[in-house]
Amino acid sequence: MENVKKINDELTVAGQITPEQLQQASQEGFKSVLNLRSQSEETFWSDEQQQVESLGLQYFHLPVVKVEEFTEELTTEVLKKIDEIPKPSLIHCAAAMRAGAMSLMYVATRQGMSPEQAFEQAERIGFDCSAHPQAKEFFKNYVEKHSQMNAR
Repeated sequence: MENVKKINDELTVAGQITPEQLQQASQEGFKSVLNLRSQSEETFWSDEQQQVESLGLQYFHLPVVKVEEFTEELTTEVLKKIDEIPKPSLIHCAAAMRAGAMSLMYVATRQGMSPEQAFEQAERIGFDCSAHPQAKEFFKNYVEKHSQMNAR
């Protein structure tokens, strides 16, 4: 699929997906789609849920503000949702920034990674963490705080 980044075997992130990408995701064995876009966003796909479910995938929608406006409460809610959804899952937003940040914070906190390890993984996948300094600082602080609680 184009415009897609594989985080790990359970999570793949993308920008706005197309019907063709949904079909491909279904064929590749994905079990769910988590849409992080707000309905007020331009080019929001209003019948995405019907399209996803018609392919036998489960659909979840949890609107997330732009990365510069993440809050601890919203992030915790999204990560809890990622815990609950069937995997492998395709998580998307408009340009894969929100989906990528949330998915990488999920992996980092669940695997007890340091922020530096998470940033290294992000860069290997193709995310430019320095492009959004405020979001990078939030990411760092969130992972430091929550990774400790989940480390084994």
